[in-house]
Amino acid sequence: MRRLLIANRGEIAVRIIRACRELAIETVAVYSDADAEAPHVRAADRSVHLGAAPARDSYLDAAKVIAAARDSGADAIHPGYGFLSERAHFAKACEDAGLVFVGPPAAALERMGSKIGARRLMVAAGVPVVPGETPADQSDASLEAAIARVGFPALIKPSAGGGGIGMKIVGSAADAVDALAAARREAQASFGDSTLYVERLIERPRHVEIQVFADAHGNVVHLFERECSAQRRHQKVVEESPCPALSPAVRQAMGQAAIAAATAVGYRNAGTCEFLLEGQGDTARFYFLEMNTRLQVEHPVTECVVGVDLVRAQLTVAGGEPLPFTQDSLTQRGHAIECRVYAEDPALCFIPQAGPILLYREPQGPGIRVDSGVAAGSVVSV
Repeated sequence: MRRLLIANRGEIAVRIIRACRELAIETVAVYSDADAEAPHVRAADRSVHLGAAPARDSYLDAAKVIAAARDSGADAIHPGYGFLSERAHFAKACEDAGLVFVGPPAAALERMGSKIGARRLMVAAGVPVVPGETPADQSDASLEAAIARVGFPALIKPSAGGGGIGMKIVGSAADAVDALAAARREAQASFGDSTLYVERLIERPRHVEIQVFADAHGNVVHLFERECSAQRRHQKVVEESPCPALSPAVRQAMGQAAIAAATAVGYRNAGTCEFLLEGQGDTARFYFLEMNTRLQVEHPVTECVVGVDLVRAQLTVAGGEPLPFTQDSLTQRGHAIECRVYAEDPALCFIPQAGPILLYREPQGPGIRVDSGVAAGSVVSV
């Protein structure tokens, strides 16, 4: 790998550039009209303009991104997170263009892109899933019957969903019709797919995820857990590791389940298996929620506690090398907490807010790490 195009912006683009410098890999940044002066553009060795500010005209335009890679002489693309990072068609397009995609194979992205398909794969692999049903018959009558069999309270979920969009709680049979209609409507509008399934609602669970890593030589490891239960509007706010609620026995079982999940899907590179944790101690139960087929926003938590550079490992594994660590060499040391900084308007119920950053000062001191892609004067764009 000689030159890498980073198909993203912000802090993750800056983070990837830092890892590339350590490996003597040249970097190519991409930007829209809104991000021409962004830190990631200045930090890269070269940059390519993609188009207008709306993401659909720039960062989400796969053809433009691949053309930028070709025009700049890049031989690989790192998608970062968000945007095109979990789009199977983009990974396949990179492969067809002769570009290394720093991430999982398109087939693995395809398998995990459907929540129903992923759930069935996990059942076959012996990975625990939340009790529920995935009716082939998507009629209201069929789904209402599935809800009744699962029991109340139940949770309706879109197969193509994410971020809590389209999820509806059903507290009684009388709520089912309206909940199904709303879930279908939101799923179709957001994902272009109105397929639904039903799970038992687990009330007040912990959200615990396991970092996994696989190479092309058959090696699969886990890098322990991250506690991500502090959320708002189904979006993570604070993450930490280790999880204070996990006993050693459950931690080990969850790690092995994550390895089984990655193996079942034919995974490669960095990924994360998300689980719901019910209960505490050795009697706690966990259930597979979904797999994030990319690098996570909260990957620094794992890096700080386990002592590995996940982005650097992504690049070496994408280049065909075996994993630079084994399961036996990985241990947890200390404790790390990550806090996300959001641009929001507190006067309007904390809705996202775009605009210029008037003042920006990063904290400093022992044990503090800041991953950032902004500076005073930067503009937060949509």
